[in-house]
Amino acid sequence: MRLTGSVVLVTGASSGIGAALVRRLTRAGSHVLAVGRDPDRLDRIAAETGAIPLRADLALPGAARDLAERAMERHGRVDVLVNNAGVGWAGPFGSMPTERAEEVLAVNLRAPVELTGALLPGMCHRGGHLVFVGSIAGRLGVAEEAVYAASKAGLDAFARSLQLESACPRVGVTVVVPGVVRTAFFDRRGRPYHRNRPRPIPPDRVAEAVTDAIVRNRAEVYLPAWLRVPVAVQGLLPAVYRRLASRFG
Repeated sequence: MRLTGSVVLVTGASSGIGAALVRRLTRAGSHVLAVGRDPDRLDRIAAETGAIPLRADLALPGAARDLAERAMERHGRVDVLVNNAGVGWAGPFGSMPTERAEEVLAVNLRAPVELTGALLPGMCHRGGHLVFVGSIAGRLGVAEEAVYAASKAGLDAFARSLQLESACPRVGVTVVVPGVVRTAFFDRRGRPYHRNRPRPIPPDRVAEAVTDAIVRNRAEVYLPAWLRVPVAVQGLLPAVYRRLASRFG
């Protein structure tokens, strides 16, 4: 797919992976709709790149459908949808407030499903591409991130199921499976990342991989690539994986 002239909607665009994507996509000649819920940061990235800022709180019921309507009013079409927005929470599941669990599930899973449902029919006629930014937590499960992992696992299964459908053959679907990315996500989830391994990767690296996946219609991207190894071990030797995970985290 060509990015030049394409209309690309990026959620979670005010910082981290989303902001890096907005910068890269605008440089590639795309018309970018940058979506976020922090108006100051969103306005800064829009001023820097020329992207169109669209403020939305995807935790709210109906916000995704409203966002799709505003995007269509702005350009009349969306060629590429990047479902990147995500929130997390760290701690024992028993101590997780119900409202935080609802927010994590709403932003990470419900909103992408609704936004995809609203924009996919138009893409089926014109062609397009869907990107789902998941997490290695969704492939493996992570202690003390149960709801976050569940939300990303659901997103992962939704995206991979869409890949198997034949109703829209002109629409590509990419699942991105990043590990630890150097963003403010960990501070916002309530627990900073302090481990030396695995080393966080820069958001620009994820943005580069996502852009390449859209152009080349790649179905799946692991970042870094070695994350395929623990996924394979879990699938082939689940007991061994559980022992390793309980020892090393």
